[in-house]
Amino acid sequence: MITRVCKNSGLELSILGTGCWTFGGGEYWGDQNQKDVNNVVHASVNLGINYFDTAEVYNDGRSESSLGEAIIGIPRDRLLIGTKVSPSNCYKKTLIKHCEASLKRIQTDYIDLYMVHWPLHSHSIRHFTKDTRIINNPPEISEAIETLHLLKQQGKIRNFGVSNFSRNRLKNLPLEEIAVNELPYNLLCRAIEYDALPLCEEKGIGVIGYMALLQGILADIYPSLEDIPVWQRRTRHFNCKSTKECRHGEEGAEEETNTALKGIRRICIESGFSMAEIAIKWIIENYAITCTLVGSRNVSELEENVKAVHSPLNKDIKAELDRITLPVMEKLGNHLDYYESAENDRTL
Repeated sequence: MITRVCKNSGLELSILGTGCWTFGGGEYWGDQNQKDVNNVVHASVNLGINYFDTAEVYNDGRSESSLGEAIIGIPRDRLLIGTKVSPSNCYKKTLIKHCEASLKRIQTDYIDLYMVHWPLHSHSIRHFTKDTRIINNPPEISEAIETLHLLKQQGKIRNFGVSNFSRNRLKNLPLEEIAVNELPYNLLCRAIEYDALPLCEEKGIGVIGYMALLQGILADIYPSLEDIPVWQRRTRHFNCKSTKECRHGEEGAEEETNTALKGIRRICIESGFSMAEIAIKWIIENYAITCTLVGSRNVSELEENVKAVHSPLNKDIKAELDRITLPVMEKLGNHLDYYESAENDRTL
């Protein structure tokens, strides 16, 4: 397993990390068998994966609890655990309380990487709470950073970072202290290439990519765009008129997305790789990405994902994939939030 180092912190992460959003089961992903979770976590460690990514909001805390159960019996020094606090919970006293709750659910004495899940402003926070007192008076990022320092001094966390922070949101932070920025990145979601990724690389901030397979769309399990379930059709790639679950209100980029997927399928046939392998290999080839998360419901899926690490992607194929997916990148623009309209981007 390839590892890469976050320069500011010295954290050495496996290039593939295990995403734990499905752990514990919930409305979004459906039921998740704990035995399968246990097997995936243990198999991940055996395959050289050391990073496990969760959040307090995932399945109302059940993801953290499920991960906590799964790591029982694994030496703690073989694990790097990252979790995220919701932006609505970033007042000092609340943040300390929620960190301690995450520690208890995960059944660990410390968190290796503790992240602020989304930027701290009213539009972002209203996705996490209906409490108008918090929405109208959001926590200050300076207060959150000060509290993260305190948690680090107390030994409850080892490193801290952010998630979904654009260049604009990063510029007012003490960048040399930020271990990572967790951001969406895949063949069809390349907005971070505009300026967020270059800034992180320049300032020594590790980047953990999520949505590597765009929730199954880049795993080629849907024959056409129309076959994609409504919950996976909510991103700005799709015309908002096609599903009532969508909230961005835009016309989408369905023509560009469809053309890109056809091109990726052609490359898969020519190369002999599955679309999932191609998608993961393409991400790994970007050395500014420290780690990319893959979600696996069982060991079989995990082993398929890990295949992508075994050999590098041919440079000509990489260049062709860049070319094929560029129209999608240009149509969606420099907006890291794929669920809100460009003007309502929560990362700005």
